[in-house]
Amino acid sequence: MEINKKIEKAKKGDQIAFTFLLDYYWNEVYGFMLKRTENETDAEDIAIETFSKAFDKIATYNSEFQFNTWLIAIAKNVHIDLLRKKKSNLFVEITDEEDRQAYNIADTTPSAEDVLITEQNLSQLLQFIKELKPHYQEVIQLRYFQELSYQEIANKIDEPISNVKIKLLRAKKLLAEIIEGKR
Repeated sequence: MEINKKIEKAKKGDQIAFTFLLDYYWNEVYGFMLKRTENETDAEDIAIETFSKAFDKIATYNSEFQFNTWLIAIAKNVHIDLLRKKKSNLFVEITDEEDRQAYNIADTTPSAEDVLITEQNLSQLLQFIKELKPHYQEVIQLRYFQELSYQEIANKIDEPISNVKIKLLRAKKLLAEIIEGKR
């Protein structure tokens, strides 16, 4: 029942609900794609893209179906699209409207993870960041050390802004887990 309430809040743009859904379903979507792709990087990229698309289209979610089933269906389609893209090697550009919708997903208010990051000793924090995968290190470095906007990061790493936001959310969560594990 709590999931349905979170979904309804997410439909209304509640960032905390988005974060909850991402955390709650991440392992299921990532694990499913890891079995399909047998590649951690591809599975992670597909999971990020899946949540990005799901959050963009959450208003179309039909509650008659399980939310995880809907996410897995999106993940399968993202995987198929990735295979087609690799096959045809074409770049698909995001429209301005899709970009605006993606930009409205994430709230830029500092989260608990943001506060934790800014309170940590810089040299110790850098050591923790080095424990992240390189693509997470990159988005953390661009956002918090170079202070680039989401759009600037998206342009720099040539990915949609919604992917940047999901990667940052995931990177902050993993970084918080590393920091908690060291305490």
